[in-house]
Amino acid sequence: MTNVPVQGAQVVSRIAGLLRLVGRSAEGLPLSALVRESGLTRPTVHRLLTSLASEGLLDHDAGSGNWVLGPEMLLMGSVAAARFPLEDFARPSLRRLAEATGESAFFSIRRGSETVCLLREEGSFPVRSFVLHEGVRFPLGVASAGTAIMAFLPEAEQEELLTGWAGHAGAFATAHTEELVRANLAQTRLLGYSVNPGLVLEGSWGMGAAVFDASGRPAWALSLTGIEPRFKPERQEELGGLLMAEAHRITQQLSGDGKGSRPR
Repeated sequence: MTNVPVQGAQVVSRIAGLLRLVGRSAEGLPLSALVRESGLTRPTVHRLLTSLASEGLLDHDAGSGNWVLGPEMLLMGSVAAARFPLEDFARPSLRRLAEATGESAFFSIRRGSETVCLLREEGSFPVRSFVLHEGVRFPLGVASAGTAIMAFLPEAEQEELLTGWAGHAGAFATAHTEELVRANLAQTRLLGYSVNPGLVLEGSWGMGAAVFDASGRPAWALSLTGIEPRFKPERQEELGGLLMAEAHRITQQLSGDGKGSRPR
């Protein structure tokens, strides 16, 4: 066995990384941002982007100069969606949450050590927080969805992330100190829902509740975001109750037996 990276595997990893970066938003990213965030050289990034565009996986928007997801990604996503009918389960809950609270509601999935926002439903309150949208990724333990999921992972998995917290959280580590994250995780386990008091962006608050798979592991999360005055302590219990009720509803649907439950 050898520890030398396999050339082909390295290329795949780089391509996957670029696709994830471009897929963070419908507007995509310019070449300069992709070079900066990927850590690759400009010629390498340009060569990979051009190759992906020739296969229809990416497009270059002549108007903005950004690289955006291409039509082949839409086709593959449509096929993959048939295996993961989360829209059918999550969308009704998002609509109920948005209508009942007036806040923006989101559904996120765990992908390894990150959460990725999949779905959004806007609330009626005219002032909104724009921190979260489809495609946005956060490290586990950061933001309300990531905190809700991480809080109910086995202790050993939590400690693995917390041991290397600064590297895991990256740019978010300054506001999300290890001590504060540990306290947030403990509070989330106690209440059943998480509260993010403007740690990602000052004045932008969020709350989340985990959704569990058939084996009882936290795999998704529902969350609400908005401005700080909308998340006063006296309202948090109400919002937390609504989140947990909808999260439990989705957990039951995903379990397939109507007996979904949260681990204790």
